[in-house]
Amino acid sequence: MHRRTALSVSTALLLAAPLLSACSGQARPGTAAVVGGERITTSALQAQVNEVRAAQNRTGQAAAELIAGTPNLERQKLDAMLQSRIIDKMAKTAGISVSAKEIEDERKAYVEENKGTEQFEALLLQKGAMAPGQVDRFLRDRVLLTKLTAKYGNGKLEEPARTAAKALHIEVNPRYGSFDVQQIKLGAGETPWITQRTRPEQAPAGA
Repeated sequence: MHRRTALSVSTALLLAAPLLSACSGQARPGTAAVVGGERITTSALQAQVNEVRAAQNRTGQAAAELIAGTPNLERQKLDAMLQSRIIDKMAKTAGISVSAKEIEDERKAYVEENKGTEQFEALLLQKGAMAPGQVDRFLRDRVLLTKLTAKYGNGKLEEPARTAAKALHIEVNPRYGSFDVQQIKLGAGETPWITQRTRPEQAPAGA
């Protein structure tokens, strides 16, 4: 079984650029972020948040604990959306692509390691605040990160990530936090962008 990266979906690679602010200094209404000149709308962000809350509520007795453990879910989901776009940019720059078969193979490996689809999806919800409908994007990111690591070297993705973030001219609506340019992350998150683990169940809570 090949090694795979841990669940690390709560942080993004971000670098500020003056795209959100209008002449008045206020963010454009309905915009959560701008990435590569394209908007991430607040409605798209809220849809992801609603998916996660609905999935959490379906867990029965665990629902209250899961909800209480994700008080900043909007920021967390925006982090993940931005991270995915930066991974895509890194992959494009490196000439790396991913096929449907590779994503499906990654899914099968995770399902096998976690003893079933239900257990795998429950882990993603618990550790990554990710609803079942968001799993495909997670798997795509995992495959691309594995290929990027093979190209640049283990633990050497930070500089290509900064380069990608700069090229995308990302800016986030201030209501969701501020940029830490050196750490390349949004808000006050403490988890490094990329961590390596042998199995997803070893990921820290809130990763």
